[in-house]
Amino acid sequence: MLIGKAGRTRKMLEKASGASLEIDSATGDVSAIWEEEEIDPILKMKMPDVIRAIGRGLAPNRAVRLLDDEVFLRMYDIREWVGRQPNQTRRMRSRLIGRNGRIRSLIEEMSQTEMAIYGSTVLVIGDEDGLALATPAIENILNGAEHGTVLHGLEQDRKRMRIQSRSLDTYDTGKGSSDSFDALVPELADARRRRERRFKSAQVDPDDEEEVSEMLELAEDESITYGEE
Repeated sequence: MLIGKAGRTRKMLEKASGASLEIDSATGDVSAIWEEEEIDPILKMKMPDVIRAIGRGLAPNRAVRLLDDEVFLRMYDIREWVGRQPNQTRRMRSRLIGRNGRIRSLIEEMSQTEMAIYGSTVLVIGDEDGLALATPAIENILNGAEHGTVLHGLEQDRKRMRIQSRSLDTYDTGKGSSDSFDALVPELADARRRRERRFKSAQVDPDDEEEVSEMLELAEDESITYGEE
């Protein structure tokens, strides 16, 4: 799997990582060697995850995504939940896959992750948000929960995360440019600018003649009227 047909997979991994791979087919040992000294240490730390993921059944072109800073790997050993009985391992593996792979596909689609189930190992890769959604779903199935309950919980978690993301986006937008607001509500924007100008003027240093003079100057939309009270 690491070498691929005519060495294509190996070349692809070497190009993506900048390392040269030495693969011992007899012992199964794999070495990644970087000749250049100025290599991102995170890349060196993540390369074993790529090799491990391919060894556990994930397609190489999908496993290489783990070299990205925002993509992470999480692995489960089914035997930790059901013991070492082969029949129980196969049963739990079938529950995770579902009929025609439907359960696995739904978890991947709803959490935007990628899964591989091979032997007694369950492997999932994705960003932090995706793993935060997929992890409880996988663990609940391993604990024996019904598929319907797991998928319902996954959908609810996804909605909550989406709402939180939208709230954060709204907050960030509020701190940014006000051009769109000014265009939509020019009257309120003008009032806001007048208020800000008055607030700024109130902070003038009375000993600074230039600031005092600038404060006393009237804007185009301001005037002074006199009357008796």
